[in-house]
Amino acid sequence: MFGFPNPVNEVAARTVAAGVVTMAGVAVGTRQLWITIFLAYGFVARALTGPRLSPLGFAATRVVAPRLARWHKPVPGAPKRFAQAMGAAIALSALGLWLAGSGTACVVVLAALIVPASLEAVFGYCVGCRIFALGMRAGLLPASVCAECGDIWSGRVGVPSQRGLAVD
Repeated sequence: MFGFPNPVNEVAARTVAAGVVTMAGVAVGTRQLWITIFLAYGFVARALTGPRLSPLGFAATRVVAPRLARWHKPVPGAPKRFAQAMGAAIALSALGLWLAGSGTACVVVLAALIVPASLEAVFGYCVGCRIFALGMRAGLLPASVCAECGDIWSGRVGVPSQRGLAVD
């Protein structure tokens, strides 16, 4: 139950990111900060279990990605899980700020979350994956954490030999 898929379908990851941009954008634009509850839950659920317990992840993997199978691109799961954990930390921070009565600070944090989510959704550039790569390059993460990530820094990430439909 607490596993994370490997490989991850980049189409689904980008779809999830588009959902995050939409939810955070609506929360910021309308000041309906209760939406932060769902953002935080989704990130925590995806970081812990992949798409299994995340409604957004489930929709991305079961509805959207199969319809875009032509563009299916498997990428290593470990960096995507790290990115989801980073998103969880940011979304939980925003939620904590909102619950503490600091709506303006919550809006600022959510607006900051929109930037990396937009980069993933629009360009397929995963900020969390790049930070993961820096950690590997600096020796903070052993190569055994993600054997197929050996060339993640160049943008040509190695892909595990299994080509399952597991996704972010």
